[in-house]
Amino acid sequence: MREFDIVVIGAGPAGLAAASVAAESGSAVALVDDTPWLGGQIWRGEHTRKSVPLARRWVERFRQSGATLLDQASVVAAPGPGVLQAERPQGTVAVRWKKLILATGARELFLPFPGWTLPGVFGPGGLQALVKNGWPIAEKRVVIAGSGPLLLAVADGLKKAGARIPIVAEQAPMSNVLGFASELVKHPSKLLQGAGIRSRTIDVPYRFNTWVTKAEGTAAVESVTLTDGRRTWTEACDALACAFGLVPNLELPVLVGCELEGGFVRVNEFQQTSIPSIYCAGEITGIAGADAALISGQIAGHAAAGRESQAARLAREQPRWRAFQRALEKAFALRAEVTQLAADDTLLCRCEDVAIGRARQFKSWRDAKLQTRCGMGACQGRICGTAAKYVLGWQADSVRPPVLPARVESLIENQI
Repeated sequence: MREFDIVVIGAGPAGLAAASVAAESGSAVALVDDTPWLGGQIWRGEHTRKSVPLARRWVERFRQSGATLLDQASVVAAPGPGVLQAERPQGTVAVRWKKLILATGARELFLPFPGWTLPGVFGPGGLQALVKNGWPIAEKRVVIAGSGPLLLAVADGLKKAGARIPIVAEQAPMSNVLGFASELVKHPSKLLQGAGIRSRTIDVPYRFNTWVTKAEGTAAVESVTLTDGRRTWTEACDALACAFGLVPNLELPVLVGCELEGGFVRVNEFQQTSIPSIYCAGEITGIAGADAALISGQIAGHAAAGRESQAARLAREQPRWRAFQRALEKAFALRAEVTQLAADDTLLCRCEDVAIGRARQFKSWRDAKLQTRCGMGACQGRICGTAAKYVLGWQADSVRPPVLPARVESLIENQI
């Protein structure tokens, strides 16, 4: 058992900020994350690069703060009040907290279409992470599709790594995206960042009102069929990076009893949830990028440490970021067509090989799970359960431990 005043789950920008400011107050703070690096997926490896000074500053600030880092620790259960159970390579550890800050981030939204399970089909963020870790991409043809600002950012990164990008297909209308661009005037740093990305990818075709309808290949993806609603064409490729934005990782907040609102954790101006001793920060309270996550993380860290005056000063910036979040959601709202691409034989649940035609025989997510094992594989419904929400209109009715795959000894030890 490890005991701390404040425990922060998630080492992305929000978690780093929360743990740093809380530890600087003199509180005993632990930062728990399932990766061996700091910065989450968005800053994966970036703190070592001069081109991302913000990441470097926050990683260094955390290291100087006095907080304890429990890395490679996956939180799988909450076996009792004020206690979390985590798995590490060397075994399980129980972490006791007085205040808890959840900053579990977001994941890519995948919607099924024929061929989406072929080797060579990735999420844009997933492919970007592979390339950062040395996966060879030079001279490979990569089609990038889906929705959201991440598409062009990934195109920029892949182009730097030597990939050839025949098209970036954005399903949102041009008018929506241009409207969102006008919102960036209120956020000069983001405007400059976006302008820089577009200038570096100016030779990459960026098509609005365009989406994938299917991917084809034998041993791996070889071509992608796209449409703009009027015409359909095929692009040859070696890889497809396709996802439709981000969705928050809500499993742990729901497990510990936090109330949701509008698909995110409901928090007050101090990032406090419906449970007074639990705070949430970052993308689980609204998807608005790293800058917004840093603000909410600092607010949560100060508030959990009892420094409400500091939290209140930072909270004045929140309305601006909430407006940015709403503009982002409006601009990249999903069109109905992308939720209805799957044929009856298209897999919904990749882990348990359940086709969407089979799932459609049932009335709810719970019913489908009981009858088909849909959502009971390694991802535990993170991919197919979220897809079912958009494609079938189903909602998951509960979250049960373990929230991540766990070793049998952990299940026995804690009677999960």
